[in-house]
Amino acid sequence: MTKMQAIKAEDLNRMEETYRQNDKARVVRNALTNNDITRISSVFEAEEANPFLFSIDIKTMPATNQKKSGRCWIFSSLNVLREMIAKKYHIEKFELSQNFITFYDKLEKVNWFLEAALQEVDTPYSDETMRYLLETVTNDGGQWDMMVSVVKKYGLCPKTAMPETFQSSNTMGMMRLINGRLRKFVADSKRINAEGKKEELQALKEECLQECYGVLCSCLGVPPKSFTFEYVDDKKKYHAKYNVTPKEFYEKYLGEDLDDYVGIINGPTADKPFHKMYTVKYLGNVVDGNPVSYLNLPINEFKKAILDQLKDGNIVWFGCDAGKDINRETGLWDDAQFDYAGTFDMHLDMTKAEMLDARHSAMNHAMVFTGVNLVKGKPTRWKIENSWGDTVANAGYYICTDTWFDKYVFEAVVHKKYLTAKQQKALKTEPIVLEPWDPFGSLAD
Repeated sequence: MTKMQAIKAEDLNRMEETYRQNDKARVVRNALTNNDITRISSVFEAEEANPFLFSIDIKTMPATNQKKSGRCWIFSSLNVLREMIAKKYHIEKFELSQNFITFYDKLEKVNWFLEAALQEVDTPYSDETMRYLLETVTNDGGQWDMMVSVVKKYGLCPKTAMPETFQSSNTMGMMRLINGRLRKFVADSKRINAEGKKEELQALKEECLQECYGVLCSCLGVPPKSFTFEYVDDKKKYHAKYNVTPKEFYEKYLGEDLDDYVGIINGPTADKPFHKMYTVKYLGNVVDGNPVSYLNLPINEFKKAILDQLKDGNIVWFGCDAGKDINRETGLWDDAQFDYAGTFDMHLDMTKAEMLDARHSAMNHAMVFTGVNLVKGKPTRWKIENSWGDTVANAGYYICTDTWFDKYVFEAVVHKKYLTAKQQKALKTEPIVLEPWDPFGSLAD
């Protein structure tokens, strides 16, 4: 191993001299005393090049608001499902209960973690997997397959049947409490196991699960076993369906086989050959639910499947790195709207593969594509429904440029009919299992 080199006095003097010889750096330094970095690096032409107009523009309902929670994947997933229900029953304004899915997702995540901890009860704390489990524990984030697992097991309900609470919209305190209890379970189970009392582990798990269930009921409410599905159609006619169970609401009123929708990714790293299926160890929520899995596709095939679904008038759930190159005021994601490299004389360019390998980028947010602008059949910009409320951007709707898409969109969900025969055949192959800390094990929040 090469010996590490310290910064020496002559190095510091050389760097300062070089910096002081740069007249532009002095202007930048003065500007930064009273301005944000993004403001002085903004490229004026970016906004005018991306008007909020689209050649394919699917009519959708008002934007929702996840508030101070990491539940974008739940909100975006349910935004897709509510459009399916609204189309069937001609509803103009409607929300599904995000809190209902939140409750069961968190309960199942608690059980998932407890089972994983028992699987690793003999694993030392210093082990990479054990360390990963204890650092991540449970959180708000998730992926499409995790939503499907909850819905198939517990169903759905309208927001009126289980509305938001303060805690569902502000989850930090609740999650801190639950995660503290889960870490205590790990400590207790390892101690009991070391004492040779394996027969006590199941009772210990059940006690922890019951306590966490109580916390969820107190914070989120007790989920309904039945409810009245009330709505007004586009002709202003009132309808009411009584004593509907959540499972019945999913099976009858949604009436979609969610297993027909599949996850596709664009992960151009050397360790993930295209046209292969992938899954991630210890990624999931419902132990007996759908495994989180994806088909890796080249960017052109990935994009075509999304476009084909949009062209048929159906919106598309997707996951991206929402922290890169965003102007929250204008609602624009554009990799050309901030010239940080020019402002600071820095070398910043990385390929998508390099960003994934170097942990510079990965999926961290989920939204919905509801439109796209095509010029000679090629996309130039995409319309996005977000879940940050309707008082920001374009009433809660955003734009991303096609070049930003290529760099920072990592995952999408499409109906399998939009895949080629070759791609559908790949869906049936055994997934390659990735380590828990792989970039494609990241959760949208």
